[in-house]
This record gives sequence, C-alpha cells and structure tokens, in this order.
Amino acid sequence: MSNEGVHAMRDEPTALGWVDLDISSAADWDAAQVRRLAQRLGYALIWPPELSSLPLVDQVRCADVDAVIAPSLEHLNVLAVNAIMSVADVEIVLPRLSFHRWAVAPTGQPR
Repeated sequence: MSNEGVHAMRDEPTALGWVDLDISSAADWDAAQVRRLAQRLGYALIWPPELSSLPLVDQVRCADVDAVIAPSLEHLNVLAVNAIMSVADVEIVLPRLSFHRWAVAPTGQPR
C-alpha cells in the first residue's frame, strides 16, 4: 500500500518557519517571534534550507508540514498564501492572523 499523499503519523503537528531575508530588517528577531508562536500553538518547528530554488509552496509540500509560520504578511505575498493554503495552514505573528487550508472535496464522489 502506498503512502503517497498521506501524512506520516506524528506525535505533534509540524510547522515550517519562514522569514524572508529580503524583507526582514532583523532576521534573528523575526525568527525568535516565529519560534515563540510555534511553541505557543504546539508546533514542532522546522526551517527550510537556506539556499533553495524551490518556490515556497513546493518547499511546504516537500516538508509535509501542517502549517507555515511567518513574522508578518510582508514575508509572504498574496499568491504564496493562496498556494500554501492548498496544502497547509498559514499562521502570522503580527498582526496575529490564522489562515486555514482550503477544504478539499473528496474525489470520485457523486455530487
């Protein structure tokens, strides 16, 4: 039986921390804010590789996380938020916002 497309069983939910270094004027502070929110929400936090040519949504898919946490909406553009919401929740530190992943209708079901 294939596990393709199925999340592995985990002890706790996971989140990908995202700080856009082109946007951040205080990357260490932003990363600390992301870590604090992840801890408060009960996520095990992972960070993407520093040098990746993959778009963020593909990094989220590869990491197989439940959420992406960013310091502010400035770190994610609208298209990225929309794309991420097809595979994970989006949590923003400031202003405190949550965007839940899009609900997906089961395939092959009669309407």
